[in-house]
Amino acid sequence: MIPTVLAAAVAALARSLAALRLQRWNLGAPAIMVLAGVLVGLGVQDSVAAALNTEVAQHVAEIILAFLLFVDATEVRGGRLWGNSPGLVARMLLLALPIGLGAAMLLGAALFPDLSLAMLLIIACVVVPIDFAPSEHVVRDRRLPARVRSVLNVESGYNDGIVSPVFLFALLIAGSGSTVSTPLAALGTALWQAVLAIVVGLALGGVVAWLLHRSDRAGWMTAQSRRIAVLLTPVVAYAGAVQIGGNGFVTSFVCGIAFRYAHRLLIARRIHRTPSARRGHALTALTRDFGLLEDVTALMTMTMWFVVGLATVVMVVVGVSWQAVVFCVAALTVVRVIPVLASLIGSSLPRRDRLLLGLLGPRGTTTIVFGLIAYNSLPDGTAADTVLLTTVLCVVGSVLLHGAGSDPAIRGLTDRQRR
Repeated sequence: MIPTVLAAAVAALARSLAALRLQRWNLGAPAIMVLAGVLVGLGVQDSVAAALNTEVAQHVAEIILAFLLFVDATEVRGGRLWGNSPGLVARMLLLALPIGLGAAMLLGAALFPDLSLAMLLIIACVVVPIDFAPSEHVVRDRRLPARVRSVLNVESGYNDGIVSPVFLFALLIAGSGSTVSTPLAALGTALWQAVLAIVVGLALGGVVAWLLHRSDRAGWMTAQSRRIAVLLTPVVAYAGAVQIGGNGFVTSFVCGIAFRYAHRLLIARRIHRTPSARRGHALTALTRDFGLLEDVTALMTMTMWFVVGLATVVMVVVGVSWQAVVFCVAALTVVRVIPVLASLIGSSLPRRDRLLLGLLGPRGTTTIVFGLIAYNSLPDGTAADTVLLTTVLCVVGSVLLHGAGSDPAIRGLTDRQRR
């Protein structure tokens, strides 16, 4: 265990020391950490599967997902709930996302006929949500139209929060150690957990933001304690919701939305009421309070990419079926592109921009964490192994396809438009 931890830490340290140089070569943290995991996995392959399939690993994955959902909810740019293009975002989240889930299930039924509908839904929830960790530069690429960047940013921030209750519902049906016996009972349980989670998340996010604001105005906090308070908020949200029987993932996500909204509102009022000499201090609070949270979450996600590298070795040794390869290639391409194009029919976006939204759909940490949670929650057997296999193939394929391929796609489509 210690040599593996050391290897992961050294890989993360090396990547941090050369981050800018590696970015110029389109080598982000995901590629470096996956490669390091593969190299380490070659020497410890016998113990990797057993280490992944433990209760501790599952709880770690759940906490990481809670952080990711909270951060995603607080990072939406533009200051509006659904960004600067709410109509387009609604099409992507309310049309393209469900169509993509359905398409993934149909494809899975054709390639994995022995899997139940619940298992097909679990796999669809694992492979469909997008996450720009493999190609972080895309949402900042000025060659992309502003609307495209805004829509991609909001979609990637919200789709995992929308999918998470569906994912947990599918796990309940699949019999992951629960007492739920029928799909209707599972639906009732999932709905009650989601409603409870929304109420708790909204209340907690607003209250914590207000307490942060009041404590700071009273002079009770330091800059460090503000950052620590923000860091602890998703932990309190997730653990608190689970303790009272709610959906901790939905709570973390909704808490992030409420916290961000209340935080911005209170800071804006403070800026309006304070003298101009002190407004700079209030303005920097909009970004400084999230610094520690973002750094810790980034470190957690780097660890997840290292785990993917370890799991890749295990999957190769066990055997990779052609069905899984075909499924993951399709999930990264047509299962993303076709639903996006269908959902944007009749919109004001040019054809080029619609195609960009479909092509730029990397899979990252959300897929990893969903996959690990499912792998640990399901009984040992073919179904759990298929989930882990599709998770690894989808994520590694996205690192190769979107990590290195997004720049040529953007360049080709934008250059064609100029001509």
